[in-house]
Amino acid sequence: MQALLVFLAIAALSLLASSRTLLDPSRFPGVAQLAASGLLFLVFGALLGPGQIGVLSVADLDGLRPVLALGLGTAGVILGLNLEPRLLRLLPRPVFSAALAHAGVAFLFVAVPLSGALVLTTRLPLPAAVGGAALLGAAASLSSGHFAVLGYRSGRMERSRGLGVALLTMLDDGVGLGVLALALVLGAAASPTEGLGLVSLALLLGMLCGGLLAFLTYALKDPAELVAVALGGVALVAGAAAYLRVSVLLAGVACGATLALVGGRAVGQVARALGRFERPTYLVLVFLAGCHLQARDKEAWLLLPGYVALRFLGKILGGRLAHRLVANALDLPPRLGLALIAQGGLAVCLVVEYLLLVPGELSQHIFDVVALGAVINEVLARRAFRQVLESHRAAPRSAA
Repeated sequence: MQALLVFLAIAALSLLASSRTLLDPSRFPGVAQLAASGLLFLVFGALLGPGQIGVLSVADLDGLRPVLALGLGTAGVILGLNLEPRLLRLLPRPVFSAALAHAGVAFLFVAVPLSGALVLTTRLPLPAAVGGAALLGAAASLSSGHFAVLGYRSGRMERSRGLGVALLTMLDDGVGLGVLALALVLGAAASPTEGLGLVSLALLLGMLCGGLLAFLTYALKDPAELVAVALGGVALVAGAAAYLRVSVLLAGVACGATLALVGGRAVGQVARALGRFERPTYLVLVFLAGCHLQARDKEAWLLLPGYVALRFLGKILGGRLAHRLVANALDLPPRLGLALIAQGGLAVCLVVEYLLLVPGELSQHIFDVVALGAVINEVLARRAFRQVLESHRAAPRSAA
């Protein structure tokens, strides 16, 4: 009963935090910045989880696993729907190069040094340690554009520059998901070959569910019926992947991407239908992920300063390189790296997926480092973005 009451309270809070009024930066700028990333729910989860106060026990978290899987599946399908082929073809190549540059530099700055540290300080097999370090790098490579979105919505940043930052942060999701797949290949099974089979199964399952969803929604005209079918499709792919113990997130991405490719005119309607549930589902997902945090993890606290510092340096240098690559194709703020410090919730989704599929000491360390790092990076990003806005006002558009 206690777990149910906590869950209902968090669900109600997630609906409140999804209110457009609270997220309007022109009305409540401080509240909008606090609510936009959703990481406050991660903190709530960490406090109420078994690692701290213990309002939710380990058994409660096991019972809530289907809800966690549904959240990961929803996030995956929405990410996949963003891979709309016609829109991606319209983007010039330098935009992809810039996204890869800022994500890739941060990945290398974190993954390479921490890979050596994990190999030297753990007795794990080399592939598992390298895969774990790569996952830390993947989480570090991700950025969130919510500060840029709030910046142009409040009128403090030019719309073109805010959208440019948001576009780069959206494209870097591919790096994180690719490395998650690699880490699961190396660590989710007894051998890399078996791990590759599990990842392939997740992708195949997602593609089949995406094709089925496209078939079921092709001729639907009733909005209510379309919403029901779309939610059922998400539940199907998430439930099937969780039952088979393969990656729900990757299966969801494959489902969404397949639907975007073959779904025709129904794709936009499905995306809008899922968009209504995206934010409250995401906030509950982040809360449940936070419940898995072990704040007394000493090894994680030892890795955390290096992780945050290396990521910050990687983002600054990667942002500088990305700005040079895309300067003639996209309008961006001069100090782009500072606008890329915010990490967002997808990084937490990556590592909680890894924790569920590859449970153990290493995956717990990785999750704790990334979850704590996401909160610290959010605080750093708020201060860093002020400098972006100040430089934006000092250097007009022509100087970019």
